Amino acid sequence: MYLNMSWNEFFKKTGIRDWDLWDPDTPPSDRCLLTARLFPVLHPTRALGPQDVLWMLHPRKHRGEALRAWRASWRLSWEQLQPCVDRAATLDFRRDLFFCQALQKARHVLEARQDLCLRPLIRAAVGEGCSGPLLATLDKVAAGAEDPGVAARALACVADVLGCMAEGRGGLRSGPAANPEWIQPFSYLECGDLMRGVEALAQEREKWLTRPALLVRAARHYEGAEQILIRQAVMTARHFVSTQPVELPAPGQWVVTECPARVDFSGGWSDTPPIAYELGGAVLGLAVRVDGRRPIGAKARRIPEPELWLAVGPRQDEMTMRIVCRSLDDLRDYCQPHAPGALLKAAFICAGIVHLHSELPLLEQLLHSFNGGFELHTWSELPHGSGLGTSSILAGAALAALQRAAGRAVGTEALIHAVLHLEQVLTTGGGWQDQVSGLMPGIKVGRSRAQLPLKVEVEEITVPEGFVQKINDHLLLVYTGKTRLARNLLQDVLRNWYARLPVVVQNARRLVRQTEKCAEAFRQGNLPLLGQYLTSYWEQKKLMAPGCEPLAVQRMMDVLAPYAYGQSLAGAGGGGFLYLLTKEPRQKETLEAVLAKAEGLGNYSVHLVEVDPQGLSLQLLGHDTRLCGAGPSEVGTT
Repeated sequence: MYLNMSWNEFFKKTGIRDWDLWDPDTPPSDRCLLTARLFPVLHPTRALGPQDVLWMLHPRKHRGEALRAWRASWRLSWEQLQPCVDRAATLDFRRDLFFCQALQKARHVLEARQDLCLRPLIRAAVGEGCSGPLLATLDKVAAGAEDPGVAARALACVADVLGCMAEGRGGLRSGPAANPEWIQPFSYLECGDLMRGVEALAQEREKWLTRPALLVRAARHYEGAEQILIRQAVMTARHFVSTQPVELPAPGQWVVTECPARVDFSGGWSDTPPIAYELGGAVLGLAVRVDGRRPIGAKARRIPEPELWLAVGPRQDEMTMRIVCRSLDDLRDYCQPHAPGALLKAAFICAGIVHLHSELPLLEQLLHSFNGGFELHTWSELPHGSGLGTSSILAGAALAALQRAAGRAVGTEALIHAVLHLEQVLTTGGGWQDQVSGLMPGIKVGRSRAQLPLKVEVEEITVPEGFVQKINDHLLLVYTGKTRLARNLLQDVLRNWYARLPVVVQNARRLVRQTEKCAEAFRQGNLPLLGQYLTSYWEQKKLMAPGCEPLAVQRMMDVLAPYAYGQSLAGAGGGGFLYLLTKEPRQKETLEAVLAKAEGLGNYSVHLVEVDPQGLSLQLLGHDTRLCGAGPSEVGTT
């Protein structure tokens, strides 16, 4: 065969005959591609070129003149040509041509924001020793990008190249990115100087290419640079944060906010930046009370002392941790999530009560604006890493209480975007589904479009009469006893998204589509169908973040499967709370008995859960002011 045609078909289409290719005395067994004199090398009157062979691909178009020129040429077979070919030079030329085209394609894929995976090219380039030109191309794309998403993806690809060069050695990619040598490039990016930042990153990178451990650490810092660009993109949500002035509470008067937890029924991960603004996100969530309580809250008040008193602990006044900030230096660890009171410090900064870069000391700022300081106390009755959106909802509660104590009212829509801003300031990242589902009442769908500025829109879902009570009767929470490792899961998901792994891209699209189907199932009041979507949602989560299902949790879900329409781990998975829709109502005691008979499940517990119709609430001096669904002009009056 030749050109995917049998010889008879080839002869028929091109007009070539077997005697053009083989001598009459050539045995039939030797008449093959290797011995066929197909390739013209010399013509009596003109120079030959690729067209003198390529015409065979479209013989009907070029047959006459091309066939005559072909026959008039001195032709050789592949067997005759082989001794004349410099194989090494030919392979080098082909490799160079391949990578020249591949680099152009990679640049186009990034700049056109195409959902094509570049990891095969990265592996090929590293394997063939062509990582240098690929890194240079990625640097050019990142430095010249007008879209922060394009620049961030290009930097993520640089991290992938460095990780591939390490060949699986040098430690884990996930880890800190805080080496002092990279501070200068990071500072350029923080200031918005993308070109100088990318150039400085490339200069520093050259010092880290000598061994696998350094390559992996360099990859971590490129992912840190990528996070800076994501943070800047998400901070565009500040466009939708606004407040209205209201009467300033008297010193000592508490402003108390309370919030339910949240349960996600579909679409999680699609709300996570950059997916939320590159693909667009849609999440269906429920505001829920756990064992009849609204477990998350905050309270704030003005105090005479020009200081900030921070407390994290139980709702009662016995506080497990107390921090006093008397200077701006006491607040500078606001961006270190594990620092004591970091979330509360970030709340003061994001609320505009404290200006960290002001020339005025903290004392003068507080005295000038408020004639004193503030006390802020936050609490959560849920275990750390519960998967029920605690941290984001807590941030919303703290911001709402602080703003009201400072004489400002903030609507729920503005509060949702303010939490997005706060979490970027805190450097924990994360999406918007937690605050949407926890601050807004009942059952709702949050959506963000594939664009910047990042804006979240919320639609409350209307269900048939009596269906909320049916949900309350059939929905249960089971604490698995396992703590989530959401940060590691998040890093892996972002890495795979920026690589545009086909399975991740397709799954993200399915998450968004199923959210709309799940919303319709709620409108119909179809409990079995919701259970099917819930089970499907858990499979989608596992595709998005492989490893999010610990063995003990899998065993627990297997035990509970016969009693449930559907079940899933809350949030990102990996541990925390499991929730399920039971086939029969009020099954708490039944499930406790079933789990008690199973072995190796650890420290679990079963909890009642009910849809919360209120969302975030705010109380001031006994006057209850609801924030749910209100705009800035509608909230905060007392």
